[in-house]
Amino acid sequence: MILVGSKNPHKLREVREILEPLGLRAVIAVNLPHVEETGTTFAENAALKALAYASFLRAPCLADDSGLVIPALGGEPGVRSARYAGGQGDDEANLGLVLRRVAAAGLQEPEAYFQCNIAVAVAGDPAEVLLAVEGRVHGRIVGGARGGEGFGYDPIFFHPESGCTFGELDPDVKNRVSHRALALRELARRLPEVRERLDL
Repeated sequence: MILVGSKNPHKLREVREILEPLGLRAVIAVNLPHVEETGTTFAENAALKALAYASFLRAPCLADDSGLVIPALGGEPGVRSARYAGGQGDDEANLGLVLRRVAAAGLQEPEAYFQCNIAVAVAGDPAEVLLAVEGRVHGRIVGGARGGEGFGYDPIFFHPESGCTFGELDPDVKNRVSHRALALRELARRLPEVRERLDL
């Protein structure tokens, strides 16, 4: 069993669905404190959240930070993916802003990638990150939303290997090829390194 700290219900569902086939039961932590994501990288923000949640829960906890990166836009939206247009988690506004920024820059289907960083921390004095992993999936940005699956930027992220956007991809398939799936598989592979300290 592993505690998962997140306030994003879409992420929580994906994490649970990806971990269970790997033999790990994810228990969702609720009523978590707000954590200021002041890091400049996904890895830093994942660690900040994992440390805060582990300290609050007094138990080992997993947290992730993830988002979309478009190198031709200087890495935007990057660590601000969830609040790119100003409001936290406003998927429609965030997606629209990305499309406007791409158009304003005169870009045609620019290369992009989704990145997910996961940290697992344990409580202590101080709390400590035991594991940190990363997953990344490459694709490109299409000119308009396609498909009603997934969340966030999925409808405009074209995944070449699948031949469609993440928004058009069956959720079960996405959970095998996504950045989050890659990070969680790497996490599962490395968990034996720290299993004793996590009491798994």
